[in-house]
Amino acid sequence: LVRMKFLQLLSRKPGKLEMLFRIPFCQKQFPYMCLATSTCLYSKKKKVNSYEQVDQEKYKNLVYSVTSYKTSAQTPETIFEEDNLLYGPPNKHRPPVKAGTKTPKNWVPLINPNKRIPLLNGDSNLPIKIALQKTKMPSVTRILQQTISPQQAFCLERWKEKMILELGKDGFAEYTKNLFLQGELFHAALESIFLSEEIATEEQREDDVISGYLSSVQHVLKDISEVKALESAVQHETLQYLGLVDCVAKYRGRLCVIDWKTSEKPKPSLKNTFDNPLQVAAYIGAINHDASYDFQVSCGLIVVAYKNGSPAHPHFMDPALCSQYWNKWLLRLEEYMDRN
Repeated sequence: LVRMKFLQLLSRKPGKLEMLFRIPFCQKQFPYMCLATSTCLYSKKKKVNSYEQVDQEKYKNLVYSVTSYKTSAQTPETIFEEDNLLYGPPNKHRPPVKAGTKTPKNWVPLINPNKRIPLLNGDSNLPIKIALQKTKMPSVTRILQQTISPQQAFCLERWKEKMILELGKDGFAEYTKNLFLQGELFHAALESIFLSEEIATEEQREDDVISGYLSSVQHVLKDISEVKALESAVQHETLQYLGLVDCVAKYRGRLCVIDWKTSEKPKPSLKNTFDNPLQVAAYIGAINHDASYDFQVSCGLIVVAYKNGSPAHPHFMDPALCSQYWNKWLLRLEEYMDRN
């Protein structure tokens, strides 16, 4: 209580502070500095602004330099310097690694260097037609189906689900059955054309099922000559796989393995044919390593015919392109062999 009264007295009569600090037995007063330290304990402390200690002139110049410079100070040279500092200089001697450069372990050339080609062919006018025999060798179609990419498998499954939703299971089964039937009739009609069976060709042209396909390929047939094989079985004696080749003939003067495809949708580029180029490359390699064929092939041709009769799209594969797809085929073959 005495202390509180003392503080009240200090606040009300600041002019008489000297009188309060007089000591009766001492005539000398306390220095005023002692009073200053004691009053700080009992009065409201003044808040110190830290910015007052900053060099205002220097700070003003810094703010002005930042706000007045409106464009970036970076240049291509400074960016390269920063990149070199962070990541080091670029390696100009190492070529970029491209996707799909994987090489097959068991590489076999597309062209058979040991195959002897006779100078004269006794039955050169008759196309070779070898029946497909059932063996333990896997077919090209089976190998490609079982090594399809996850993306393609997903797209096919989605297409199948969509068709079943529209047609039902029985309707979808009938639809796929008709597709296979149309393909078989179309191939049979082409075989008749190449064998010059004019009567059969006229009957087939009148068939509404394939008339559109035959009209679609007329401009391609004009460029085909010297048919060597038709619907003939081939097998690769070294790699142990087999297949059934649609046709081997010259297209614009170059001997090709020709694969006829039917489609209801346009496929104007080779990439639209999915795994068909690998199939053609596999057939080319098989022919070149099959003793039943006394010739070798280095080119391919995929002809996409349309049901509505619109002009077919012929996709020619030169030797370089065939070699690229041959390497991809060998990788798919290895994948199949590893799985089985």
